[in-house]
Amino acid sequence: MTVAHKTLRVGVDVGGTNTDAVILDLTPGTTTPVLASFKSPTTPDVTVGIQKAIQGCLEKSSSDKSRIEAISIGTTSFVNSLVERDTSKLEKVGVIRLCGPHSRLCPPFVSFPYELRAVLEGPAWMVDGGLQVDGRELSSVNVQEIRSVCAELKKQGIKSVAVSGIYSPIDHHYKQEELVRDILQREIPDTEVTISKEVANIGILERENATILNASLLAFAKVAVAGFRASLKALDLDIPLFLTSNDGTLMTCDQAEHFPIKTFSSGPTNSMRGANFLAGLANGGAKKETALVIDVGGTTTEVGVLLPTGFPRQAGARHELCGVPLNFSMPHVHSIGLGGGSRVRTIEGGKVTVGPDSVGYRIDQSIAFGGETLTTTDIVVAAGKAKDVGDANLVKNIPSDTIAAAQTRMKTMIELALESMKTSTQDVPVYLVGGGAILVPDTLQGVSQVRRFPFFDAANAVGAACAQVSGVIDTFEDTSITPLAEVRKSVEQRAIDKAVDAGADRAKTTVVESELIPIAYTTGRARFYVKAAGPWTGAPVTHITPPASAIKDSSIQKELASIEVEPIAPANVGKGLLLKPDIQITPQFIIEYKPQITSEKEWVLSEIDTEWIATGCYILGCGGGGSPYSKALALREIIRAGGKIRIVDLKSMEDDGLVIWGGGLGSPEVSQERLVTEEYNEAVAELMKFLRMDKCAALAALEIGGGNGMISMITGATTYMDIPILDGDFMGRAYPTGWQTSPNVYDLSGRGEMLLPSALASGDGTFMTKSRTDREVDSVQRASCVEMGTHAGCALRPLTKPQCEQAMIKNTVSQAWRLGRAVALANHQSNVGNIGKVLVEALGGKSCAKVLFSGKVTSVDRRMYKGHTVGEIVIQALKADEEEDEDPANLKEKFEGGMTIPFKNENLMCQHEVNGVTTITAGVPDLISVIDSQTGEALGTPDYKYGLRVMVVGVTAAPQWTDTPRGLELGGLNAFGYEGIPYQPIGVYVKPASVIDEYGGQ
Repeated sequence: MTVAHKTLRVGVDVGGTNTDAVILDLTPGTTTPVLASFKSPTTPDVTVGIQKAIQGCLEKSSSDKSRIEAISIGTTSFVNSLVERDTSKLEKVGVIRLCGPHSRLCPPFVSFPYELRAVLEGPAWMVDGGLQVDGRELSSVNVQEIRSVCAELKKQGIKSVAVSGIYSPIDHHYKQEELVRDILQREIPDTEVTISKEVANIGILERENATILNASLLAFAKVAVAGFRASLKALDLDIPLFLTSNDGTLMTCDQAEHFPIKTFSSGPTNSMRGANFLAGLANGGAKKETALVIDVGGTTTEVGVLLPTGFPRQAGARHELCGVPLNFSMPHVHSIGLGGGSRVRTIEGGKVTVGPDSVGYRIDQSIAFGGETLTTTDIVVAAGKAKDVGDANLVKNIPSDTIAAAQTRMKTMIELALESMKTSTQDVPVYLVGGGAILVPDTLQGVSQVRRFPFFDAANAVGAACAQVSGVIDTFEDTSITPLAEVRKSVEQRAIDKAVDAGADRAKTTVVESELIPIAYTTGRARFYVKAAGPWTGAPVTHITPPASAIKDSSIQKELASIEVEPIAPANVGKGLLLKPDIQITPQFIIEYKPQITSEKEWVLSEIDTEWIATGCYILGCGGGGSPYSKALALREIIRAGGKIRIVDLKSMEDDGLVIWGGGLGSPEVSQERLVTEEYNEAVAELMKFLRMDKCAALAALEIGGGNGMISMITGATTYMDIPILDGDFMGRAYPTGWQTSPNVYDLSGRGEMLLPSALASGDGTFMTKSRTDREVDSVQRASCVEMGTHAGCALRPLTKPQCEQAMIKNTVSQAWRLGRAVALANHQSNVGNIGKVLVEALGGKSCAKVLFSGKVTSVDRRMYKGHTVGEIVIQALKADEEEDEDPANLKEKFEGGMTIPFKNENLMCQHEVNGVTTITAGVPDLISVIDSQTGEALGTPDYKYGLRVMVVGVTAAPQWTDTPRGLELGGLNAFGYEGIPYQPIGVYVKPASVIDEYGGQ
């Protein structure tokens, strides 16, 4: 029961420089809820700083300690341990992945950077278990196998274990991860176990990574939380203590001990939640509006989006921390190098620059404080915008044109950051927080109002004090019988119930996020992600209740009671010793790098080659094909283990040789869980067995675009079939359907005879030997693929050398490599501002490629239609004052108006509108790729979102698509329903240069 007089809440933010505390009076109807704030230097022992900040608040407000209901702390302690690679606070982690035969080519730790992998990597096993996308078991947990793993863990002295399973977040019936945890804790009672379904969401690689990071911090988390508890004890406060989580909600100390990773992004979240609370005070109540929050510190400015729910917009499904890909909940924040200590310089030509270097918290180095460094703080003081800051007399000699130019540059930097975070073209309000907020002008383009609040410099602590309680449901549901709206409502109610169970006030708990995600190539199932949140009731806080044992089946109990088992060796024995530090990439390294070409004219791939090819494959995917990332990781592991991947030219193949071609078939959503594995290897082997082929001269990619551009390289590696890969493919891109292949262009039968027989494999298999039409081949294969879990390998009819000579689009592996190298060099030379020119040159020059448009994404529309993602993207040209690159050496082409690009998995057409006149500047079969202007990397259609600055690059299609009426019929706009639009090539096709030919003589 809530005690009436306990109406005060203390919030603490432990920052890198200062620890802030506030006291809020949450009595209903109070007009002055913020009673006091206090700032204390953060101490090496953070508990001392916490005590001083809280004590300072109590004294400043003369508050009665007995009225304090709870204290909530936002801390960077855990994430800093990872950032600093602090081995005294991190433990090696053993990993058990429940995957059956799947996902084995991307083992645990595969995406960790070397230095962190060296610190954290313990033994790892890939064992029976895992689910299909529809909730069926891939295979059951093998109890004796897990017992053998336990024996080895005990032998190695591993005390922290991460357990992950394919599709474990939707496993509510079998509870495989829970079963493995129970076995571990029974066999090794002192072991700490983290299961992935309790840490993050769909996407096994990123979820497993988050689980590993969490497990590595468990021992330190106990020590840190004990210190936080000691802070309260020292202040004689016997009240509930919370920590704030990444999504702005409360965690008990018990929860924080178990899930320290959930505190990693609490700082920016608390900043935005605090801004929302302060805005509500200024309005006389909460105002439900979308606003941008600008948090200006000493070195950086962070911009986030505050939603009408009062919570920050979350980052995309995937992001990185310390170089590790992750997918747990965290706010979407854009950071720029602008702060109160940012240095201001006048360079040659009179141009004034701002940052990104800064004096940081050493603001005394600024001229206004008696120092000698010209900073942004000096500029605003000299401009009369900060009368209570520093000494205005010390900055009176700063030239007026320098002041004006610096203010203009700061304003532009802030406006660009705001635009990149906006969710629409509509003007929105801005809330200012942080000690450096004096830098922000009162008017900004695209902003309806700039709002400044009292206590703005303690917004993080305010956000901690007013944090709520949440409940999250991430699930796949059957939508075949019940309408989508009803299913969604049911899931939302489950989220509300979960928040209430955690202590939220049911009357005030609402849904703050609700997302429905269709699954490509499937019907009757959809993914729902829902979060509900409400204020804490003040009810007594209970510790985490130990979960009920998943060991209920009598047969399992019998197996656990059986005789001792032998230890089972992990899959990664010795691999860590083979690793070398990641190569330090410099511009000179890239320029001087030469791929390895043997005397037999075979190109043997290195890790660098695979990384560059992956970048290029995604560009050539033209929005489709899916990310090649997991394939590149798998190839890197093969190379590190001593395997070889060989690329050869078609001309070097024997005249009577046969080429098997194909790739992966299925939903990109499913490949997030079922990572690359033996499926395509099995499909090739089964096809050869069916055709009684003893030998395959070479393998080739179905399509160079996306992940399929690299999957044959895995199958052909010496660790598998040891078959060379041809430098070419049969699309030159990533068309969405299997009949849109160049061998089918030359098959005039119309029955798909060049595609059959084919073999599909996904732990099981099926063959297709004939069809009425070429389009039926694709539809039948996709139906079979759905039955296989919506993910399969597909190997197609072997082709002769003459058939390849006619149909193959040659040297596309070389083309992908050159594109990737160009992007890498541009980034390392800080030349991304010229990425359009760089890519055009890598594609063969202006005669065949061109930059079709550049600007900002202002609209995205996408939907599922017959298993494919269809929609359109709208890009508007940037205004002169929106351009980030002011260097006159970068003479980029300027564009006007807007461009609309419809897509069906792949970008289809460019419609350029200027002054009401629309011109089609490109269309398939020419290639249209949308590039992130900030990185030079490709964007797939799922990556499109409002505010991105992009560039559209077009490339003339290969003659296989343009030289015959059938080629244009299968690959042109007519094939996508755009009839009557004649094909107008971007330029003249230029055959990509062969890497083997260029470097083979060296």
